[in-house]
Amino acid sequence: MTVLGTGAFIGGNHVVDQQTGGPERRQDAQIEQIRQVVAEELYLQLKDAFPPKTGGVSGKKDAPPLNYRQQIQ
Repeated sequence: MTVLGTGAFIGGNHVVDQQTGGPERRQDAQIEQIRQVVAEELYLQLKDAFPPKTGGVSGKKDAPPLNYRQQIQ
C-alpha cells in the first residue's frame, strides 16, 4: 500500500510540474543564462578590440614648399 501511495505522489508532482509550466520555465532560465554569458563575452571582446587611448600623432616635420612648380621639376 505504501509503494502505491508513493508512486502516485511522485506522479502527481510530475503532473503539477507540467501544469505550472515547469519545463518551459527551466528552459527559459537556461536560455537567459546563456544570453548573459554571451553578452559578457561580447562586451569583453569589444572592450579589448578598441584601446582606450591611441598613440601620439606624428605629423610631417618639414613645411611644404610654397612654390609647387619647383616640386614638380
